[in-house]
Amino acid sequence: MQIIIRAYNKPDIEQLRTIWNEVVEDGIAFPQTEPLTTAEAVSLFAEQSFTGVAEDQSTGEVLGLYILHPNNVGRCGHIANASYAVKSEVRGLRIGEKLVRHSIEKGKDLGFRILQFNAVVKTNHNAIRLYEKLGFVKLGLIPDGFLMKDGTFEGIFPFYRTL
Repeated sequence: MQIIIRAYNKPDIEQLRTIWNEVVEDGIAFPQTEPLTTAEAVSLFAEQSFTGVAEDQSTGEVLGLYILHPNNVGRCGHIANASYAVKSEVRGLRIGEKLVRHSIEKGKDLGFRILQFNAVVKTNHNAIRLYEKLGFVKLGLIPDGFLMKDGTFEGIFPFYRTL
């Protein structure tokens, strides 16, 4: 598998929507509760500072994505936020790591000074390990900050990394 990270194109929308919605429907990582329609996906991915895709160059298949955008406005507009999604059948192949590394560089290129994650679910051990490996700092636990799909609440960690 030869993975490249590139900017999304409009023909990618349905593949991006499918991957995004899979994570939403899992109900254990993204805060959204409703899957994206095609129109919502077009809008969401277009309004980001950058939407990146992980593509298998040998097949042209999109295997993952990330969105990068300001975490806030005005005096906090130099802080970026990102979300990552990888197709379930290719998780564990370091595609997520490639996406995070790319977003760090893209954030720098776009003039952001910090990359912040607001709500990494406490049970998302793979993401936590990856973020710590890449130099992100885990801040205090927010108890019961995330409503899991099964109706229980789980703690969340904010993370940040200077760019």
